[in-house]
Amino acid sequence: MKKLIIFGSIIVVLFGAIGFLTHYQNTQTAQGNPFGKKTLHNETVEQLDDPLYQNIILPDELEDKLANGEDATIYFYSGRCEYCNLATPILVPKAEEMGVDLQLFNLLEFEEGRNDYNIRATPMVVHYENGEEVARVEGKLEAEGYERFFEEVVLTD
Repeated sequence: MKKLIIFGSIIVVLFGAIGFLTHYQNTQTAQGNPFGKKTLHNETVEQLDDPLYQNIILPDELEDKLANGEDATIYFYSGRCEYCNLATPILVPKAEEMGVDLQLFNLLEFEEGRNDYNIRATPMVVHYENGEEVARVEGKLEAEGYERFFEEVVLTD
């Protein structure tokens, strides 16, 4: 019985140490991140240096932009969404190619954005004019679908 208690205690200590080290490493990696958070989800940490995930917008910035009646095209995504991970390499380069300032809102880090902006599924691109939503496109599309959305909604001046 003593051996079982000792063995169990060792296992608990090892798992505790692994948990602490993982949390510590995540905290160290998250320092100075563009999201302004002390810790980040692992999926977000993996995207920090990815050029496709650099044009982020924070919740306060988006709220201010819309309150000031500005135009914006926002890509709502989550690093845990498999369709987002497939859509981003298509969507972001297409936006850059077409001169669309597509800003990325990370719903994994800022979950409140789902309710604030009525995002029921990801990936989701929403275009706002004068601070008001005018159109949205949901799901992973092929490049032509995003191009058509940008031409019909975003680039119509």
